[in-house]
Amino acid sequence: MGCIDLHRVQLLGDPAVLRELRLGDELVDDATLCTSELVTNACVHAKGDGAALWLAVEKGRLRVVVYDGDESPPVMRGLTPETWETGGRGVHLVDALTGGRWGHAPDVPYAGPPRPAGKAVWFDLPAQRLAAP
Repeated sequence: MGCIDLHRVQLLGDPAVLRELRLGDELVDDATLCTSELVTNACVHAKGDGAALWLAVEKGRLRVVVYDGDESPPVMRGLTPETWETGGRGVHLVDALTGGRWGHAPDVPYAGPPRPAGKAVWFDLPAQRLAAP
């Protein structure tokens, strides 16, 4: 298994997929950026074998969960002018864009294909579907 199913990432990374769910432009932009950050963290920092991505629009929210094979929690690094250019901003971006509605757990229920044992990192954004065209 590779780091993550690239077909799924491309689909979710394509704003047209989220717009097809009749979600507003700002929500699509925020969800695309936050998803990119969580997937990047799973691929670059997590130990273990593989990752899985899950998305749901339910009960007035968009939830995205990235599962990886590493039990270690994500780290919100301190940012200084010296470290700003070298990375460490991803979790800060997710925190800001979601208003702090993100987290991690050993397991978050989902109805998808098999996923690696490790942890789930998730975020929620308020979501109202737009009227059908």
